Amino acid sequence: MAYIGPEPAESFTSFATQEFSTSATTSYTLDHAVANENEIALFVNNVRQQPGSGKAYTATGTALTLSAATASTDTMYCVFLGRALQTVTPATNSITSAMLSGNLVTPGTLDVNGNELILDADADTSITADTDDQIDFKTGGTDRAQIDSSGNLKFNSGFGSVVTAYGVRSWVNFNGTGTVAIRASGNVSSITDVATGTFRVNFTTAMPDTNYCNVASVNFDTGGSSIQLDRAYQTTTYAYLEVRNAAQDADADRAYIHAAVFR
Repeated sequence: MAYIGPEPAESFTSFATQEFSTSATTSYTLDHAVANENEIALFVNNVRQQPGSGKAYTATGTALTLSAATASTDTMYCVFLGRALQTVTPATNSITSAMLSGNLVTPGTLDVNGNELILDADADTSITADTDDQIDFKTGGTDRAQIDSSGNLKFNSGFGSVVTAYGVRSWVNFNGTGTVAIRASGNVSSITDVATGTFRVNFTTAMPDTNYCNVASVNFDTGGSSIQLDRAYQTTTYAYLEVRNAAQDADADRAYIHAAVFR
């Protein structure tokens, strides 16, 4: 774009003017900060003044300094060769959702202070923390899950209400014949073949205490197998299983043995 005088600074975006109430002084205040006098055009009695040190005027920031004092009868105005881009704090409640677009990334903590975080168009699926130290998850306008202040996960998945869920802490499906082999497992590091029909299920992560519920089953056979859980040998790091052949009244290995621990 064509212009008269020095090229405007890149930090200016639009033109503005300012009229001054003159008096017998050399000092005036600009409405907008400038880097130097070349960013404004100054007119006294409609005559453009020459900018620069030792000339008609200098300017920096919002300070305008004339080389000679004006009189109260003078007229003076300046044209900003662009309005400086300043840091502006928006007025409270002035930023609306319509002004936001694209992916929003916060530079720091986003504090919703207990307000509801809406996730869908009809505003009935949300996450809230309106109860201190508790997170509530809602779908269809109904609370479906919670994480309380003790870290308990509560949800309604056929329970009838939102209550604490107790998960499986360890489980295993293994072959107890020949060389013991784990088919699949969770939180089980290995199976120790203690003796015929006797196995130790070793936990990857230990239980907090020995007051857990250890349940197990074994595949059916014509001899009538059963499984015993020896509480006396139950520890925080492993649990014992003993498979019995009812017909022979003796311990027996079986191909399909399942165990799970609840706590």
